[in-house]
Amino acid sequence: MRVFSTFEEIEGSVGEEIGTSDWVEITQDRVDQFADATGDHQWIHVDVERAKEGPFGGTIAHGYLTLSLLPWLGSQVFDVNAPGAMLNYGLNKVRFPNPVKVGSRVRAKVAVGEVTEIPAGRQLTLRYVIEIEGQDKPACVAETVVLLLS
Repeated sequence: MRVFSTFEEIEGSVGEEIGTSDWVEITQDRVDQFADATGDHQWIHVDVERAKEGPFGGTIAHGYLTLSLLPWLGSQVFDVNAPGAMLNYGLNKVRFPNPVKVGSRVRAKVAVGEVTEIPAGRQLTLRYVIEIEGQDKPACVAETVVLLLS
């Protein structure tokens, strides 16, 4: 795990891939819980029997479920111990190029995009690529924005 203790350490890592998380299996139970939490019960995610006849041969994870794993997967890759709070600010870009079939394993590769000075501290852009084990095309590519308050 990469640990950043100062803004200067973070700024020095711009453009670097800083690490890769562990693999995590996407289970039907996780998908069902996400469907319950969000109210998105589309059959392609939750109806195992119907999805067998669908375009992917089984159920797939919600794209937003995959996206929601970024904080947890990122916490396996890096930590910021700089003084002040670290707050999610938003997303610049998100794409879901490849569906995640239930039973697949995913992991995150994280790179530091940009660090911009702001009056309250720094704005940090992180680039995530969520890979699917055994697949060439990623499940998700996302650019997140984090505020590091001093």
